[in-house]
Amino acid sequence: MPTTDRAARRRTLDALLRHSPLQPAFRVRAARRLAVLAYHGIDDPAAFRAQMEHLARTAHPVGPDQVARAAEHHRPLPPRSVLVTFDDGDPTVLTHALPILARLRIPAAAYVITDLIDTDHPYWWTEAIQLIRRGGHTGALRGLPSAAAVHRLKTLPDGERLHALAELRATARRQAPRQRQLTAAELRTLTDGGLTVGNHTASHPCLDRCDDDRLDAQLVAAHDRLTTWLGRPPTTFAYPNGNHDPRAETVLRILGYRTAFLFDHRHTALAPAERLRISRLRVNSHTGRHRFDTILSGLHPAVHRLRGGR
Repeated sequence: MPTTDRAARRRTLDALLRHSPLQPAFRVRAARRLAVLAYHGIDDPAAFRAQMEHLARTAHPVGPDQVARAAEHHRPLPPRSVLVTFDDGDPTVLTHALPILARLRIPAAAYVITDLIDTDHPYWWTEAIQLIRRGGHTGALRGLPSAAAVHRLKTLPDGERLHALAELRATARRQAPRQRQLTAAELRTLTDGGLTVGNHTASHPCLDRCDDDRLDAQLVAAHDRLTTWLGRPPTTFAYPNGNHDPRAETVLRILGYRTAFLFDHRHTALAPAERLRISRLRVNSHTGRHRFDTILSGLHPAVHRLRGGR
């Protein structure tokens, strides 16, 4: 099916869900649940502004410290509470999201990959796609298109993933383009503007594919760097790819983390029972108004699960 036809079909389905008789019932239920929105970069600033204006009018925006206190003291947040989060530290969080959030006084959290700060290195998954398109190959990914190859890389033991990436770099006709990343000074600009900067590991491996030593190093190295850059230790974390690992939870507790977030497209309780395993809802700045509404209500996540989505 052509891309334009798929997009039109998706918009039609989103509109049908938004006007479904189930939507009001889901919206009532969602008022008694916490919605944690998980963004990455902001590729449509105007649409993102409309989304945040909608939250400012209809929801109760909260920050990660408020979520932590609710979990720690078993005191529910106000109805219709929403936390806005961003993974990976895309520079558009600084250039596009921060001005909108500051104007609307919406708190948020940005989870950064510390090995990329002050560099122009691409995300490893972006690099893999570009290398494959430039002729890079490795036995672990033989015959797979670029998107499927990235999915496969995420399932490999982390040592094998790193080896496959090294083979892609060695065999590609050209290396992947450089990518602008945030600087340490810009992290402080984010915190000065009201955002909380959190830990998203040193280099974004899937932690459940790491051995014990690498898992510890990923968490501790990122923690130490953020402490140096920000002048205080971070206390909030997002699992790369949403992959929870109980070993990581143990390390986070030792390091003093108060919250940690999944990527499972679910709501959570207004006083989360497991503060180091808090659910989040997947959303983008270009998510249409109909889908945005059904994500907030919980109807879209419920349909997504019925269709076998992760």
